Amino acid sequence: MLDQLESGPWPSFVTGLKRLAKENDIMVDLLGQLEESYETKKGYWKGGTVGVIGYGGGVIPRFTELKNEDGTPKFPAAAEFHTLRIMPPPGMHYDTKTIRKFCDIWEKYGSGLIAFHGQSGDIMFQGCSTDNVQPAFDELNEMGFDMGGAGPAVRTGMSCVGAARCEQSCVDEGRTMRMLVNNALDDMHRPALPYKMKYKVSGCPNDCMNAIQRADVAIIGTWRDDMKVDQEEVKKYVADMGRKKMIDNVITRCPTQALSLNDDDTLAVDNKSCVRCMHCINVMTKALSPGDDKGITVLCGGKRTLKIGDLMGTVIVPFHKLDTDEDYEWLEELATEILDFFAENALEHERTGEMIERIGLVNFLEGIGLEVDPNMIERPRMNPYIRTDGWDEEAAKWAERQA
Repeated sequence: MLDQLESGPWPSFVTGLKRLAKENDIMVDLLGQLEESYETKKGYWKGGTVGVIGYGGGVIPRFTELKNEDGTPKFPAAAEFHTLRIMPPPGMHYDTKTIRKFCDIWEKYGSGLIAFHGQSGDIMFQGCSTDNVQPAFDELNEMGFDMGGAGPAVRTGMSCVGAARCEQSCVDEGRTMRMLVNNALDDMHRPALPYKMKYKVSGCPNDCMNAIQRADVAIIGTWRDDMKVDQEEVKKYVADMGRKKMIDNVITRCPTQALSLNDDDTLAVDNKSCVRCMHCINVMTKALSPGDDKGITVLCGGKRTLKIGDLMGTVIVPFHKLDTDEDYEWLEELATEILDFFAENALEHERTGEMIERIGLVNFLEGIGLEVDPNMIERPRMNPYIRTDGWDEEAAKWAERQA
């Protein structure tokens, strides 16, 4: 059945496993167990307790349940197939020397199977016996790499490659991610939360890290002044594409109709209506670029399906500059407040977004010390029949808070 997976038009993971199996008995037995799982349509891995000294998480234990009649493992070389989660550098930058050393360590202690990177953002060193977990980690640690998160803990942070290679970057992604992770390192290495908590950082609204959909705390680089327009480059794009193609592929695809093409082939931008979808900037990178007044938007509560379905992050800070050390200290304090509130108020196996849905956004904002802001609205009010008495008093309170 595994051979059949190699027969299609696409690359198969089976080919990679077979290549490793030529010199590694662990992979031979892994293929044997996997073949049996496909035939019986059952999984035969069970968990357990495996870790390294001083840490409570970071190792994903896997023990085989496939046994012979005498109780011995049917595939002994892969009877223990643990995974080490190792934190990558911000933006996932490596040199070839580092990657070669990773490979040497894992051929020495493990199966040779490494995933750059798992969905958690970690480097996944897959396939290791219990006895080899500690020495493997010791050598990885000597290289300067630390264990990532697993279990009900703060998970490994992820940031995009950002300013190192991307001209749309609006924030120092690497510094932001490293600050958030270092601030919560104890909660990553020693799981003690109701459930997992994830930080992700994307340097612009393209959100290449899918932070808005998949992070409990998402940091998105953005700008609050006008988008920069080079009209001469706009004219070149119009000349190359043609007016009709420009209108069809750029102008009409603006979700808020904030763009229009003038008769002289220049672009008019209604910046107040722009929602930073990035489509026009992505299409016309030489003509359009983010503004100069850059900062971050902070969202909370994104996650995939768990108890109440998929949730996108909710804006809790519409805009904040991130230029000075004091700005980073502010973000560090906010992240700590969110983590502490989650630890104290979430139910077991409940993510941040589900907690906010259960207790209400107002209570969450009060708990972490943030003021309610009109930008936090999830959707416009559907019912026009609302009471307006008391509005003047509330408006006065709002003005007083903003003063």
